[in-house]
Amino acid sequence: MNLFPSAMTRHTWNRGKVVGQKAPLKLKEIWAIRVRLQLGGAIRELALFDLAIDSKLRGCDLVGLYVRDVSHGMLIAPRAIVTQRKTKHPVQFEITPQTREALSAWLGSRQLTPDDHLCPGRRGASSHLSTRQYARMVKRWVSSIGLDEVSYGTHSMRRTKASLVYQRTKNLRAVQLLLGHTKIESTVRYLGVEVDDALVLAEQTEA
Repeated sequence: MNLFPSAMTRHTWNRGKVVGQKAPLKLKEIWAIRVRLQLGGAIRELALFDLAIDSKLRGCDLVGLYVRDVSHGMLIAPRAIVTQRKTKHPVQFEITPQTREALSAWLGSRQLTPDDHLCPGRRGASSHLSTRQYARMVKRWVSSIGLDEVSYGTHSMRRTKASLVYQRTKNLRAVQLLLGHTKIESTVRYLGVEVDDALVLAEQTEA
């Protein structure tokens, strides 16, 4: 007789799932997605994709942006500063010319005002795109260029430019500031740089 039926049938939360950090996009993958969105005339998604790469914001902060957060009047600003919901600390980010162009096209197509959400939800400009809807977009973006959507998520967007900056500069302090981390140890764990750098050194060293 089984005295503990629930214990026999309980499943672990991550059964059948791939856990761990989501992979950042590589430069060629960024361009591949960007081209597909451009060819498909996906004005909103292109603006969101470019801004996600530039801002390095968590999904909840990205979808919650107002037009005024990235603009001066109706002109897109070259830089913006946002207070993060998780840490309550402000983080500053650049808005590259390419992203400014995409955002301008999106705002012009919807005639959004500074007090509107940058990515309005289904209830109009007074609401914003949900993090779940954003996550579905990310999966659609990566699968459109043949990547395994299980390995990527909204955090891939946050990690992408930070990873590219670190690869080019090896400057952890710069990446820490870009991500808004309060501790350098968080940045090290987030990028997995110790492991990656150690493997590179090992591959270059003959025993």
